[in-house]
Amino acid sequence: MTTEAAAHHSIHIPKWKKDEIEDIKNLLTTHSSIGVVGVTGIPSNQLQIMRKNLRGMAEIKMCRNSMIDRALNESAEDIKKINKYVEDQTALLFTNENPFKLYKILEKGKTSAPIKAGGISPKDIVIEKGPTSFPPGPIVGELTGAGIPAGIEGGKVVIRETKTVARKGDVVDAKLASILSRLDIHPVELGLELRAVYEKGMIYESKLLAVDETQYLANLTTAVQRAFNLSINSAYPAKATISTLLTKAASQSRNLAINAEIIMPDIIDVLLGKANAQMLSLGRIASEKDANSVSGKLKEKLAAAPKEAKQAGVAAAPKEAKEEKKKEEPKETDIAAGLGSLFG
Repeated sequence: MTTEAAAHHSIHIPKWKKDEIEDIKNLLTTHSSIGVVGVTGIPSNQLQIMRKNLRGMAEIKMCRNSMIDRALNESAEDIKKINKYVEDQTALLFTNENPFKLYKILEKGKTSAPIKAGGISPKDIVIEKGPTSFPPGPIVGELTGAGIPAGIEGGKVVIRETKTVARKGDVVDAKLASILSRLDIHPVELGLELRAVYEKGMIYESKLLAVDETQYLANLTTAVQRAFNLSINSAYPAKATISTLLTKAASQSRNLAINAEIIMPDIIDVLLGKANAQMLSLGRIASEKDANSVSGKLKEKLAAAPKEAKQAGVAAAPKEAKEEKKKEEPKETDIAAGLGSLFG
């Protein structure tokens, strides 16, 4: 088109179109987020309900794609990039909400609806095995004719086995569409289909905005747990782990002192108990070989306690210390790490 022809064409653009384009350009500059949404197949009354639900949060602008293209092309360079998402039946959505929250709001606003004859199945449609609400009648033949195994049991029509009646992308014929509607199976989701959102120079496609919050929270929890364990096992002091590290270090240093028999005020009672048990054990062994090898006082002590108790007492202290050592001190390096954390 020549410059003269382009100018002539521009002059003859109806005023209402110019006003629409200017309105879009104004909305582009007064909102932080611009969404491109698909509105294909949404009835007008349903669209009005969506507008009402979004009032005060977002504004939906519907007009011809050619006017949207023109408004975007006359805007800032980074905004022009969303032009590639304008196809089929499109609307622009203007808001100051962040893209992730906007996606979540639009997904929650979707409603289930029956699929129409000739419609494309949006997902695999499965009819589960089990009883229906239908009494015996022609419905059995209709179900069977639609490829759904059915019969009569207990005075009701039942689906005899779970059946996938349509795969994602299949065209649903009138017979199957009618059966699905009568079974209250509504595979279609009506709502604004967010294709992409522009915000502060960035474009977020819908697949990036579809965040599974439950899985995201689980991943965060796992990450925190692993970071905590890494900090503990590497004796790396941090605000969240310092109390656990000090407790671990104190336990390891106590176990080391007990097993190395280092005399300290905090464990002197354990060491004396251990020494007493060892003395009684040695005294019993010696007295069994030669009754005169032990003193009368020790004989009294040996006689004062039952044999089983003595044997239990002899084994208790060292076994307990060893078990605690095994549990708390898998390696000498762990002991060194614990002491290093405790004493600096």
